[in-house]
Amino acid sequence: MKNHEIAALFERIANVLELKGENTFRINSYRKAARVIGDLTVDVEELAKEGKLTDIPGIGEGTAEKIVEYINTGKMSKYEEVMKGVSEDTITLMQIPGLGPKTVAMLNKELGIVGLGDLEKALQEDKLKGLFGIGDKKIENIVKGIELFKTSQQRISIGMAYPVVIRVIEELRQHPEIKDIQAAGSLRRMKETIGDIDILTSGAAGEAIVKSFVNMSGVTQILAAGDTKGSVRVEEGVQVDLRVVHEDEFGAALQYFTGSKEHNIHLREIAKKKGLKISEYGIFRGDKKIGGRLEEDIYKTLGMDWIPPELRENRGEIEASLERKLPKLIELSDIKGDLHNHSNWSDGTPTFEEMAGHAMKMGYKYLVVSDHSKSLHVANGLKDEELLEEIEEIDELNKKFKGFTLLKATEMDIKADGSLDFPDKILEKLDIVVASIHSGFKQGEEKITERMIAAIRNPYVNIIAHPTGRLISRREGYEVNLDKVIDACAETGTALEINCYYDRLDLNDIHCRKAKEAGVMIAISTDAHHLDQMWMIELGVGIARRGWLEAKDVINTFSVDKLKAFCKKKRK
Repeated sequence: MKNHEIAALFERIANVLELKGENTFRINSYRKAARVIGDLTVDVEELAKEGKLTDIPGIGEGTAEKIVEYINTGKMSKYEEVMKGVSEDTITLMQIPGLGPKTVAMLNKELGIVGLGDLEKALQEDKLKGLFGIGDKKIENIVKGIELFKTSQQRISIGMAYPVVIRVIEELRQHPEIKDIQAAGSLRRMKETIGDIDILTSGAAGEAIVKSFVNMSGVTQILAAGDTKGSVRVEEGVQVDLRVVHEDEFGAALQYFTGSKEHNIHLREIAKKKGLKISEYGIFRGDKKIGGRLEEDIYKTLGMDWIPPELRENRGEIEASLERKLPKLIELSDIKGDLHNHSNWSDGTPTFEEMAGHAMKMGYKYLVVSDHSKSLHVANGLKDEELLEEIEEIDELNKKFKGFTLLKATEMDIKADGSLDFPDKILEKLDIVVASIHSGFKQGEEKITERMIAAIRNPYVNIIAHPTGRLISRREGYEVNLDKVIDACAETGTALEINCYYDRLDLNDIHCRKAKEAGVMIAISTDAHHLDQMWMIELGVGIARRGWLEAKDVINTFSVDKLKAFCKKKRK
């Protein structure tokens, strides 16, 4: 799939147009195209062949022509035109968190900075200080941004890796010699970023399996191809590694290549005390192999319950397993609806009918329409009267549904002064109120925390969305005391969100577990702006599982009546 490749080209065009001071409308249209194409779950090449590119919301005739040109020729004339006079080094600079196109343009004009090397040298020589808009805090953020950028170049977002591994496994599963196949490594543990994709298979014909692997569709480079191991790079730029083992070793190998280093070391220490030895080939007493076909063999022989992959981080899961106290983790099938989504009334692309139809296909019983509020102008936030009109339309639409409900909501801004975007007399007409911070990120920890707690104490606010404001690839988020936020949520009966969008995954797993221990309920929501983002609920469930959450800890496992009751309880 060339989806991410094409999305990256459109994002680059937008950045360079902004660097050159071009028309804002054109810039935003390219950014929207990048977002839409990057989040598609279907192959953009297939859509192009079928002539369906313009069926994608946000993709017009001109954009479709550029996509077709790139698919057919490997080039995009518009991209080449826009890039004239702009070096790759400058494009790289714009990928650094804290350095937008306007800042990059200013640094180039004032200091002749072209690339990362120039910027790091200027920082060392303290040349940025005193430039317009650049103070100590801005410099500190740029330094952090460089560190984050360098780290992100070594890791892959699970949002990119997850669809790749599903595609690869589906293709390889057709091979007649493959008996078992599973993703392994940090992807199986559902970590938010991974080094590369590890896939484990079993079968006797290792060489034939590897040959089939390196000749899969979508492979752009063969890095290695042996009798039992293969490594390739695929169109998305991701490295995928394959290992083939014997059938009676598969479980042991899967355990060995899934657990974190710390988890596996702890297991080996327990095995040693019992006179046992664990390796990727099995579990042994002396020279005698006593298990290894199944993962359960390893844990059972050590006197333990099988530990779900997401927990294998040596954070108490081994002790819980030995004591038979592991949580019954939430499953994707427990989710009855998605609690934060955007329609074409604000900055989303789907209509209410399209959202409802897609949700029903996913087996949901309800879906929350939570369009942005008026303060977020860039997202076409709704004014008071527009929200009231939206409420009426949803009420009318719900009369047509059987066994499904569109829930009336808003994603309401918590403003810089701590006030909220809608008065209580409007909020009381909604089923659910989601509140979030989109501005004032540079306020200190005390102020940000005060703003959030003020929203939490409002009797109509049910969910705090993306509580840290982080974007994994671009920013660390605002400074907020989450311990105080969690305490306030526990006191008031307010839920915290796991935002499933792959570049957020906010709350993270550590804070999810803290929230659970404090008795705070969690909402798992995709924050979808178009239908092809709704699959990311799977990523959110993965984070929830890493955070030891059970179905009882998550409000979108509730029936629609129980969910409404949960939300109304706070208003009493």
